[in-house]
Amino acid sequence: MKKKREKNVSISGSETLLKSLLEEGVDTIFGYPGGAIMPVFDALYDYRKELNHILVRHEQGAIHAAQGYARASGKAGVVFVTSGPGATNTITGIADAMIDSTPLVVISGQVVSSLLGTDAFQEIDIVGISQPVTKWSYQIRKVDNVSWAVAQAFHIATTGRPGPVVLDFTKDAQLATTNYYYQKCHSIRSYIPSPKANPENVRQAAELINAAKRPFALVGQGVELGNAENELRSFIEKAQIPAAWTLLGASVLPSEHPLNKGMLGMHGNLAPNLKTNECDVLIAIGMRFDDRVTGNLNEYARQAKIIHFDIDPSEINKNVSVNVHVLGNVKTTLPAVESLLKTAKHEKWIESFDIVNQEEYDKVIEPEIYCNREAISMGEVVRTVADATNGDAIIVTDVGQNQMMGARYSKWKSPRSFISSGGLGTMGFGLPAAIGAKIGMPSRTVCLFCGDGGMQMCIQELGTIMQSKVKIKIIILNNKYLGMVRQWQEMFHNKRYSETPMLNPDFVKLAESYRIKARKVSKRDDLEDAVKEMLAHNGSYLLEVDVEKKGMVFPMTPAGTSVTNVILEK
Repeated sequence: MKKKREKNVSISGSETLLKSLLEEGVDTIFGYPGGAIMPVFDALYDYRKELNHILVRHEQGAIHAAQGYARASGKAGVVFVTSGPGATNTITGIADAMIDSTPLVVISGQVVSSLLGTDAFQEIDIVGISQPVTKWSYQIRKVDNVSWAVAQAFHIATTGRPGPVVLDFTKDAQLATTNYYYQKCHSIRSYIPSPKANPENVRQAAELINAAKRPFALVGQGVELGNAENELRSFIEKAQIPAAWTLLGASVLPSEHPLNKGMLGMHGNLAPNLKTNECDVLIAIGMRFDDRVTGNLNEYARQAKIIHFDIDPSEINKNVSVNVHVLGNVKTTLPAVESLLKTAKHEKWIESFDIVNQEEYDKVIEPEIYCNREAISMGEVVRTVADATNGDAIIVTDVGQNQMMGARYSKWKSPRSFISSGGLGTMGFGLPAAIGAKIGMPSRTVCLFCGDGGMQMCIQELGTIMQSKVKIKIIILNNKYLGMVRQWQEMFHNKRYSETPMLNPDFVKLAESYRIKARKVSKRDDLEDAVKEMLAHNGSYLLEVDVEKKGMVFPMTPAGTSVTNVILEK
């Protein structure tokens, strides 16, 4: 039972922080102790039953684990770190969370207020450093401001377009005492997290869709963030609009939905990219027209009327000029437009996607997932795992070829089933994010795909798995290269493989040293059995698969070119 708010109880700033987190429904914290945050960790000693603290092995691991937790659970991820290097080690993950709209509250320790600005031991201006990559950064210098700051932080991080918040907590404020009282924040003057849609824009959007002969929906993570998956399905089904998804929108539609036409972007499916420049009405839903999706903006969807649904006004006309914008949470704006839509079919238009996709299947997909080459391909590993998990697993990826293969060849039945670093493309994200995802959704199987390069960037988090007994399935697609960089070197730099071959450790022995069961597969005949063993094991499991050294991810649209300039094969 939730504790009632307490008034006129004098407690320390550190305990005030913990009680405030409990009021916000926090149950898990990822962190690493140190001198400037030590009073908070001392107070945490008495709250171990209410708050589960996950001791990571590096602060970057904490921030990525909190991202995975937030993306899987839909709740804000919370991080505790100390001052100086503890705080600066989180910046990559904070920037990643900002670009990918992930709600985080990061609490960093800070030197006592009297030493601010003196270059004291482990003093750093984390507020100044983090401001460009956060929704809000604030330094708590007075104990009376602790509960207020926490309430503000959670409101800002979780409402509107979500994102990270940093609270820098001076040590004297942690130690001082105050009369505890907590009041949740429900509004902030001048902060409008969910703008209201203009009824005239809603009407114009519906008119464009009703008049369309070849409508096409581009679906992004905004649908997931708005918990609007059902509204999306109802919307596209009524008007029979084929839909494709961005990388972070991968699981907002079930893989088998008849209107799901695949992935957009540089390594997306052939038909969605080509049809972008053939549709007459392009409907962007909770996506931001990233350059990896649009390619050359001068050649992007010039023939189409464009409608943009988004919660963030700054995204409207930022990259692509649109004819109509519908501001607000898509959970409310999609039904508003749908109520004005006429029932439609568009059978020939929808069929045209399938005809194009057949070409991709014949030239790319079938050779990849039913590989007849000597070496195992990445795609067949991903599809083997997808088939074995029946589309029910949360798929986490690192960054690179493993990421694109994980997105292309996995399957999903339910939302929040694909977690990856999108806008920042952070290698090392995968392992800690998978840990966080499993802690956030303990009832679901979590499978991580990573390359041999990305795995080694945060490999120390195997220690977090060991200590916290997290049960994830790690699949290393080992091609002994930095695979995506090597692919670019092969295609655009005359096969000059500068600093991309990798000399790797024995991953199996390394995993076993952390008490994690592990196995290596080099032969195709052993793959299916190894995947079954991995999934059946009651605990974390590392499966290393030797894949072809110079495998390629196709299709590929070269950077800066038109979305129709798709390469299908060498």
